[in-house]
Amino acid sequence: MDRGLSVPEPAFDGPSAFVPVSELPDLNSLDEKTHILLMDAFLQNNRLDHVSRVMASHPSYLEHFLRTQHFILRGDGPLPYDYRHLIAIMAAGRHQCSYLINLQKGEFLLQGGDSSWLQGLRSIPGKLQDLYEINKILAHRPWLLNKTHIEKLTKGADSWSLAEVVHAIVLLAHFHSLSSFVFSCGINEELDNVSGHHYIENAKDNSNNKQPAKDMLTSSPKKMQNGGGKTDNNPSPPSSPSIVGEQEVGVETLMERMKRLSEKSESYKITQEELSKRFETVESQSAELAAAPQRSSILDSDIGHFIEDPTFIYQDFAKRGQLNDIPTFRVQDYSWDDHGYSLVNRLYNDVGNLLDDKFKTAYNLTYYTMGTHNKVDTSRFRRAIWNYIQCMFGIRHDDYDYNEVNQLLERSLKTFIKSAVCYPERVTKRDYDRVMKEFKHSEKVHVNLMILEARMQAELLYALRAVMRYMT
Repeated sequence: MDRGLSVPEPAFDGPSAFVPVSELPDLNSLDEKTHILLMDAFLQNNRLDHVSRVMASHPSYLEHFLRTQHFILRGDGPLPYDYRHLIAIMAAGRHQCSYLINLQKGEFLLQGGDSSWLQGLRSIPGKLQDLYEINKILAHRPWLLNKTHIEKLTKGADSWSLAEVVHAIVLLAHFHSLSSFVFSCGINEELDNVSGHHYIENAKDNSNNKQPAKDMLTSSPKKMQNGGGKTDNNPSPPSSPSIVGEQEVGVETLMERMKRLSEKSESYKITQEELSKRFETVESQSAELAAAPQRSSILDSDIGHFIEDPTFIYQDFAKRGQLNDIPTFRVQDYSWDDHGYSLVNRLYNDVGNLLDDKFKTAYNLTYYTMGTHNKVDTSRFRRAIWNYIQCMFGIRHDDYDYNEVNQLLERSLKTFIKSAVCYPERVTKRDYDRVMKEFKHSEKVHVNLMILEARMQAELLYALRAVMRYMT
């Protein structure tokens, strides 16, 4: 029987492969604030993009996110508009984030960008090529960044002004950390991207072919069931050895621990030496967590030509060789509030205020719930997550007792956080499903927002400190 014309079907069901559509705000019954925000997102991006749909679980955060992203891509700033989108593509390339690369390619062309630049790093202006070293270091080992990297950019024929350097750094950090959010929430490709559709009759035939890296975004549940996925020979990586068979403690136990810590801290003082030891313990324990297994290393040509040195990836800060060469970054010596904020505002007008609002919103966001429990003070849990993320980059908050990290974050959650922060392209649906089982999906999305923001702040602290050292 003649089957007629092949009609492509959407490859995905909803904005996320991890968060069911039923757990996201219903577009037909939005409150006024969320409705206006999603209208803004639509006008900003010429679409209601999947990231905004998932972030809409937290409208107060989404507002600051959209405002900041709009400003750094389309607001006043030293860099030309086409450069901004190309820098975004370079940044997303470090984590092979096809979702963001495809969106930013479209934006680049809308801004009148030269289409020949999209052929890869070799085709872009030398000035942008010079930025790649900082892009690579900032994405994976920001502690290696120093003033000589800044100096290199500001000297020579194609030199950058300091204002341009800072604008570029903000863009790089934004898109590195947004890649973490995209992968940790399983954001599906937009429907007009190449892998947003498939032909229904070919879906089974293709299951034995190697999936392109556009599909590197974790398989949707539908695909997982039929054996598809990123690479058929590796449908879903095995459980990380560090968390096999480990039982999560329930929400009630966690609440009990938070309460105990609150009572204890009121009457309990610890020496600086002991605090420092506890930080080092958590740092070295983090280094022992097995990284999520690596995916197929064959990069799709569309993505591969925006990536140089793909083997340069995160290395545990605790294993950084000569400890004396790169000391722990102490927040009391260079903090966002006292140093980074004012420097970034001075060199790139107003962006410091936007970033500050966004960091504070993600950090302080709470609905006083934990799973099915209400009226819960979650501040200790949130602080443990934030400080643990920055600990992986060698950043120490001097006044914080890192013992709390071990009390409040289970090994399985630490493993998920480490993957999402350091190797986001390896996160699978199984990883997402296995942690915080008693929490709502919106609460898991909130943890992923903190991963985005704490990581971004960590990158900016190292980069802005390097800029300050270059200037003085």
